[in-house]
Amino acid sequence: MSIRHPIIAITGSSGAGTTSVTRTFDNIFRRENVKAAVIEGDSFHRHDRKAMKVAAAEAEAAGNKNFSHFGLENNLFHELESLFASYAKTGTGKRRKYLHDAEEAAPYQQEPGTFTPWENVPTGTDLLFYEGLHGAVVTPEINIAQHPDLLIGVVPVINLEWIQKLYRDKKQRGYSTDAVTDTILRRMPDYVNYICPQFMHTHVNFQRVPMVDTSNPFISRDIPSADESMVVIRFANPKGIDFQYLRNMINDSYMSRANTIVVPGGKMELAMQLIFTPFVWRMMERQKKAS
Repeated sequence: MSIRHPIIAITGSSGAGTTSVTRTFDNIFRRENVKAAVIEGDSFHRHDRKAMKVAAAEAEAAGNKNFSHFGLENNLFHELESLFASYAKTGTGKRRKYLHDAEEAAPYQQEPGTFTPWENVPTGTDLLFYEGLHGAVVTPEINIAQHPDLLIGVVPVINLEWIQKLYRDKKQRGYSTDAVTDTILRRMPDYVNYICPQFMHTHVNFQRVPMVDTSNPFISRDIPSADESMVVIRFANPKGIDFQYLRNMINDSYMSRANTIVVPGGKMELAMQLIFTPFVWRMMERQKKAS
């Protein structure tokens, strides 16, 4: 953790909804005039798109049916921890970009699914903002979770997470239900070993819970809407959190435990604004005093 060079990390699995959290922070940074060094977790995968397909085929031929993007062997965990540690100390470090599609790849004159060359994080940023799969991974060899000053987990209940993934991969990427199901099954051991344990290290967790029947996610036609959901917000350390203020500002919210507030799904982004804007204020104030 660092006063001069703070780090905010959003962690959650594919299809969990980390993008909406990122959008909320983009709005906070713009409004508060905060310059963030943005790091996408995909850029710390070990293989580009073509190499991953080859590696997965080789792994399956060798009898490994659980080869996935979630696990240790397919990610650069040491490099990610090195970036966090370097940024916290010096305000810079090594990063690259993963080019998801043709639009992202065009300025670099590269193919989609490839990485840009490694480069230094520009100096002069106010904080580092990470969004991806592994912002709180801890293993016997590494401890990424120790570095962020604010660590946020985004964790929909598992059936909702699968519905979101099925909807995205089928509608946007043209995959079949069987193909997406195979991916879910292949990832399960790494999900259990590397994704789930992160959420005991996070400072705040957001878990969206549908209020409609999602008992069989593989036949669901639509993602439950925000208005058909509630969001469970759990604070690891509730000291300093003004729950009464949050309840006054967010209609129909209630406390389910001493460290947990439940809000309507449609109020999730408002809740994030109310909770995290003061966090960013305090980071910038401490940074200014230390300068």
